[in-house]
Amino acid sequence: MRHNIKTKAGKRIRELGLGYFNLAITRVDRERQEKNLRSFFHRVAPVSTNHQLIRLGAHNDGGYLLPDDLLGTQTCFSPGVSSLADFEFDLTRRNIKCYLADYSVESAPIQSPLISFEKRYLGNKNDSIYITLPSWVSSHAEPTDNNLILQMDIEGAEYDVLIETPVEILERFRIIVIEFHYLDALFNPFGFKLVGGVFERLLRSFKCVHIHPNNFCDPIRYGDFAVFPVMEFTFHRIDRISHFAETASFPHRLDEPNCPWRPDAPLPNCWHPGA
Repeated sequence: MRHNIKTKAGKRIRELGLGYFNLAITRVDRERQEKNLRSFFHRVAPVSTNHQLIRLGAHNDGGYLLPDDLLGTQTCFSPGVSSLADFEFDLTRRNIKCYLADYSVESAPIQSPLISFEKRYLGNKNDSIYITLPSWVSSHAEPTDNNLILQMDIEGAEYDVLIETPVEILERFRIIVIEFHYLDALFNPFGFKLVGGVFERLLRSFKCVHIHPNNFCDPIRYGDFAVFPVMEFTFHRIDRISHFAETASFPHRLDEPNCPWRPDAPLPNCWHPGA
C-alpha cells in the first residue's frame, strides 16, 4: 500500500465501490452486464508464453512475478514507495537503474548509485507535488529506449495515470507490473466502463501473463464472478512474445501471500482462460 487516492479517477473508482454497488446494479440489464463481464475476464485472462516467470522482490508483499525477459533492460520506473524496496534492489543487482517517486515519503528506503528518488506523486499533471508519466520518462530514459520496466503501486491513482498517458509512451515499456485497486467497481456499470477502458488500453499492446490476488481481504462476488478489490497484474509487450497459450494452472508455484498470516488467495475461476 503506497499512497492515498489523490486524483479524480481514483476518487471516482472509490465512489463506485460497494457503497454504490447495490443501488446501481438494479438499474442495468443483468444479462448485458454479465455478458460484458464475461468478455472482460476472457480478454484479461493470463497466458503462458515462451518466457518463464521469475520472482523479484520480497517473499510476501512487495514481491512480483515477471517474465524472464530482462536482458537488454536498463531502466525501471517505480512510483509509490513503501518501507521496503526489495523489488528495486533485485533489479539493481541486475544492473538496472530504478527511478522511484512518492510525495508521502522523504527518501528511498535503500541507497544505491542505481536508485534515484523524486519527492512527487505520479499523477495527471506536473507541479511541485505531481509529475506525469510522460514527463518522468522523458527526464530519465533515453529517447530511443523502448525496453523500460514500469512497476506501479499507487493506491488507485493508476487509473488517472493510465488514462492520461499516451499509448506510445506505454509501449516504451517492455514489462508493466501494476497493483490495481477498487476492482470491485467492475460490478458497477459506470465503474466497469472506466476500469474496462483502462485495461483495454493496455491490452492493445500487451498480454497479461500473471495475476495474483492480494489476500488482505475476501473477494467480492456477483453471480458467477468474483473480484478481489486489490490484485497484481503483470503485462508483457506483445512484440516480445513469440508464442503463447492458455495458462494451465493457478496459482503459480512462485506465488506467495501478500499477508503471510492469511492463506494465499486463489485466483477465482472467472479469471481463468476458457471460463
